[in-house]
Amino acid sequence: MSLTIDFLTLLLAGTIALALIFTLTNGLHDASSVVATFISCGAATPAQAVALAALFELLGALFSGHAVANTIASICELPMTSDILPVILAALLGAVAWNVVTWRFGLPSSSTHALVGGLIGAVWASYGPSHVVWGWNELLYTHSLLGFTKVVISLLFSPLFGFAVGYAIQKTSWLLLRNSQFSAVNRRIKKIQWFVAALLAFSHGGNDTQKTVGLIVTVLFAVHIFHGTAPPLWIRCTAGLLMSAGMLFGGWTIMRTIGRGIYTIRPLHSLGSQLAAGSAVAIANILGAPVSTTHVVVGSIAGVGAAEEYRMVNWQMGREILMAWIITIPAAALTAALVYFLLHIFTGG
Repeated sequence: MSLTIDFLTLLLAGTIALALIFTLTNGLHDASSVVATFISCGAATPAQAVALAALFELLGALFSGHAVANTIASICELPMTSDILPVILAALLGAVAWNVVTWRFGLPSSSTHALVGGLIGAVWASYGPSHVVWGWNELLYTHSLLGFTKVVISLLFSPLFGFAVGYAIQKTSWLLLRNSQFSAVNRRIKKIQWFVAALLAFSHGGNDTQKTVGLIVTVLFAVHIFHGTAPPLWIRCTAGLLMSAGMLFGGWTIMRTIGRGIYTIRPLHSLGSQLAAGSAVAIANILGAPVSTTHVVVGSIAGVGAAEEYRMVNWQMGREILMAWIITIPAAALTAALVYFLLHIFTGG
């Protein structure tokens, strides 16, 4: 596909703008889950929780490194030329479309799934499946995690890790506090939650914003504007601000789903689930593993609920969310592939 200079500039600007819009929709999804239990248990008002999370989301985006960005950029093997701009644009359109649909219905699906699906669909439609770094052979023969395999394993195991840690924390907490006066304990727990919520927001900001950062750096590298290794500060700062803005603009339906729809959350449950989710996402940042904070938070809430009374957990809600998780990657991939074909026709490629 041959691109003129003027059209190239327009396409570059559109791709970067759409990447930032994706970050905003990511905030509608995953950033909402960061404060859901914090609000529902009465530890903070919505305004307080959102303000705290917004600040630490931005700090996480600025100071959590770029290992996750590198992983996202390595999912596909693409020529570093301007020809990849329609591919990245189509991938982002597929991801944004799915995020908007699931946000509209209040379903806490994964923005990471949507982005990965969009990338795979657009790359498959443009260059073929051989240009997707599947990573299966490396896992089988060298036991190393690369590309799509690394992302899928991260997405699968992170909520299970959240469930297990949440379960263990809740059991341990009940054992340690079994003779305590819970009215006094709850007051202390609500105060401690401010620090734990800040940790979760920082970890989330460091993980999810890096997915957008990785794509923006890729397109800037492809058009020879950027030649470094570390993402520029302005990209990280902008992504962090938009992630926080997404939380402000409309994640309330998903907050209610997570904060009330899975298990009746009290301060001790909220603290346990936040600790479990925050530790899982922080470890993922160190490993460069892109995960869905929504997945992890849902898993941790189910874990603390199962530890106390598994029959009171809304497993039907869990099944609905699981179904959304399963279909997100193929749905976003198909949407991105269709968008690429339309762009291909429109540009006369």
